Amino acid sequence: MLRTEELTKTFRSEEVETIALSKVNLAVEEGEFVSVMGPSGCGKTTLLNILGLLDSPTQGKYWLNGIEVSRLSELKRTRIRRGNIGFVFQSFNLIEELSVYHNVELPLLYMGVSSGERKRRVNEVLDQVKISHRKKNFPRQLSGGQQQRVAIARAVVSRPKLILADEPTGNLDSVNGEEIMSLLTQLNNDGTTIVMVTHSSADADKAHRIIQLFDGHIITERIKKAMQIG
Repeated sequence: MLRTEELTKTFRSEEVETIALSKVNLAVEEGEFVSVMGPSGCGKTTLLNILGLLDSPTQGKYWLNGIEVSRLSELKRTRIRRGNIGFVFQSFNLIEELSVYHNVELPLLYMGVSSGERKRRVNEVLDQVKISHRKKNFPRQLSGGQQQRVAIARAVVSRPKLILADEPTGNLDSVNGEEIMSLLTQLNNDGTTIVMVTHSSADADKAHRIIQLFDGHIITERIKKAMQIG
């Protein structure tokens, strides 16, 4: 599904140059669940942003679904990202002025999906993440665990093949964190490819493969369990 070759990202200011990623070679197969671990500042979020077409590498190449995307314009990256990639963030990133229903509906509006189809899909995913009883509420009226369920519903409502999750349980207690990981695991079992950044060894163990980053390099890869084919 995705592959990088010698992926490098350098941030420059007037006084300093920081290498966030250095010659990263990574391949993720369709249907795989991959965890990325490492200390703060090692390049995990930078890698996720490039994989999600939110940023471009300084050097190297990136193929997504067979298309080399590392040098595309921002407009073209946006078009590819829309409907193909779902994001789940540690801070939820919900829009406070919108209800749960309308937060989840928003990606479908951007995609030009018809009103009837939007209603069907939104209600379907809200049922899937067990938050439909809160669809008229606003984010400030929800617990952290409930907000993350809404964020996951928003990520999957467009039926993306790839979900990128950045510390999805980082702001949650252990009970809510386990529930969110169960949701992500179920989505993966249903065929969605997931790449997740995490500091939690327990969360990482839910993945098929664990990648360790350090100072912008992949230093180890460990297979936890085989993918289920079919």
